[in-house]
Amino acid sequence: MADKFTQERNRMAAEKVIAALARRHMDGRYAETKEEALAIALSLIPAHSTVGWGGSMSIEEIGLKDAVRQGPYHVIDRDAAKDAEERKALERQCFSADYYLMSTNAITEDGILVNLDGRGPRVAALCYGPDHVLIVAGMNKLAADTASAVARVRHTAAPINALRFPGDTPCRKGGLCRDCLQPGCICSDLVITRNSMFPGRIQVILVGEDLGY
Repeated sequence: MADKFTQERNRMAAEKVIAALARRHMDGRYAETKEEALAIALSLIPAHSTVGWGGSMSIEEIGLKDAVRQGPYHVIDRDAAKDAEERKALERQCFSADYYLMSTNAITEDGILVNLDGRGPRVAALCYGPDHVLIVAGMNKLAADTASAVARVRHTAAPINALRFPGDTPCRKGGLCRDCLQPGCICSDLVITRNSMFPGRIQVILVGEDLGY
């Protein structure tokens, strides 16, 4: 858990971000700990909902995947796919989910979401399809503005995430983004979400601890 000064800073900063999200027709909530974040997330998903998710260390770190698998939900579990074709089919099923779970690569102080994806299913579901998108993001994802958020995604999150996958990209070999177009590059689709046309469709839980990359 963060020290008391970091906790207080996170709480105050989150209040500003939550107000900014509301102006952009997105709902925001704050949880001081992973445990609180999990409880809030589960309170937002009605029993018997169809639930799927995109690649996210954050939802895994708070225990949300396992809680959903064990709960009263219809789960679209792409992680259980036997091969790439089944995984693709499950990812497409997520477009009709009641709830789609993910994190965001960055969020600005003014409530803008910034995400970078390789194949695109995660950002595609954020933009269109599932009735609700539930985002869990540690306060380490906070950036001052959109330019800072894009820089964070490309130069911090992407090189670390690249190490999770096979490939021969410059960031995987050297730890730094070289703006590559290599096969296996996970930086194909940059999506900036500045507003939700459907009020409340996107729900964001900000967590006062570091989560994901």
